[in-house]
Amino acid sequence: DTTVVIEAGDLARSSPLRGLCERSPRAMALPCYADAARDLGEVVDETLRAAGLRVERDARAALLASLGGDRLATRSELAKLVLYAHGRSEVTIEDIDAVLSDVSGLALDAVVDAAFAADAPALEAGWPRLHAEGMAPSTILGAALRHAFALLPICLEVEGGKPAGVAVESWRGLHFRRKPLIQRQLQRWTAERMTALVATLQARVLETRRLPDLGPAIAARTLLEIANAARR
Repeated sequence: DTTVVIEAGDLARSSPLRGLCERSPRAMALPCYADAARDLGEVVDETLRAAGLRVERDARAALLASLGGDRLATRSELAKLVLYAHGRSEVTIEDIDAVLSDVSGLALDAVVDAAFAADAPALEAGWPRLHAEGMAPSTILGAALRHAFALLPICLEVEGGKPAGVAVESWRGLHFRRKPLIQRQLQRWTAERMTALVATLQARVLETRRLPDLGPAIAARTLLEIANAARR
């Protein structure tokens, strides 16, 4: 009497999980296609036009880079942007940063990017802020783990011959200001080393939950280890 829903990413036809569900008489696989860049651009243009708003070319590019492939989430973010710009005729990059950027999320991304890019000064500046704000160590290392998972297929593409810039552009929902940082990280990591880091981060996230009193020390040490590995 139980229905189990499994949510996954973009699974290839050869994926064992997808094949199992497609072949089973007790399961079904439902594809949910993300908005392509062209579709996303049309949604943005139609929404802003209906609100009587223009958008600068650079601001439009930044807006598209800040949105993902989820149509409902996109419309929700655009509604906030339209409300924020009410009474004006044009949307700027400053508006997009103000409305679509989660400050705590940006701070967390900055720390993770600093660790993966071996940027010690940025890491030393960002970590105390996250700690002072009371962000859970498991949340910080969880963000690093998700970043490693996301970076792994990009590393494989680059090692397969795809230019780093092209591979980064295919990362949907990546904030435009992070793209140069991601390209720098791709120069420092291989898929093999990233796979090993994923295993380490999984163990460290579990460790912070089992030993909450030592969580901050575990998270700080792990971020420094990532930065040192990236430097090497």
